[in-house]
Parts: sequence; structure tokens; C-alpha cells
Amino acid sequence: MSECCDPAAFEPGARACSACGERGAAVRLQTVKSLLTEIGLKRIQPTHYWFCGNRACDVVYFGDAGDRFCAHDVRLPVWHKQAPGARVLCYCFAETEAAIRAELLQSRRSEVVDRIRQHVAAQRCACDIRNPRGVCCLGDVIAAVKRIEAEVAAGKDE
Repeated sequence: MSECCDPAAFEPGARACSACGERGAAVRLQTVKSLLTEIGLKRIQPTHYWFCGNRACDVVYFGDAGDRFCAHDVRLPVWHKQAPGARVLCYCFAETEAAIRAELLQSRRSEVVDRIRQHVAAQRCACDIRNPRGVCCLGDVIAAVKRIEAEVAAGKDE
């Protein structure tokens, strides 16, 4: 398993988002810096940062120094902050909910998890830099496939 997908590579613990109160997940400073806009980078502090996954909250990152970065401060759409449908789930290999749904409708099976696992095994992922949460997307992708499979089975896409 590559370092980017190794849960042990991250600092344990979490803080609460100062905007919504939801518990955040630790994210590396390197991840935050790589995803902020130029304007956002001007405000970054040398501190610990946390990711807020609450879709109703505009804050993406918050720091121990009290600073916050919202969705408009991040260079790309953060799937946790968007409504389900066509979101990017895998930032390394551009896997989307829409592509998963199309694959399921066409062949009744999605190969997305296998594709990502092959990339991870070949050490091609850069989740620690590209994914706004700074962790491997595989768990999120697996959950999305199950959710979309249930939607397709219920006829929500026909």
C-alpha cells in the first residue's frame, strides 16, 4: 500500500469546525497548500489544519490558528460540498459519480474500485496531494458504488 493510502500516515485526532461545529479530520499542510488558490495561499499559517466534510458548511479547511478556507478558496470542487450526482470522487484518476452510474447502467457492474486498486498497487496515486481530504478515496468510492447500485436497482435512473 502506498503512503498516500495508509491511514497510519496521518496525525490522529480532530478538532471541531469553528463555523459548523462538526468534527474535522486532520489534513497535511502540504495538501492544503497544494489546493488553495493564490489568494488563499496568502493567508495560510504554519499550523495544523483540519478538513470539514459537512456539506452544509462552506468551510473546507480550518486551522489551529483560527484561520478558515472556504470552497471559493480551493482550486477545485470539493465533492463533500456538492450535491450527489456528477461529483468527482477520485481526484487522481478523475472517477466521477456520473461515470460510475453510466457504467452500472450499461453493464450492470462498475469496475471503478478495481481500476483504482490497480493504480494504488502500482503506486500511481497522489491522494495526499490531490484529494481535498488528503487521504485515499477508495472508501468513499466503494460507498458511492453501493449507493449508486441501490439507486439503479430502484430504477431511479431509468
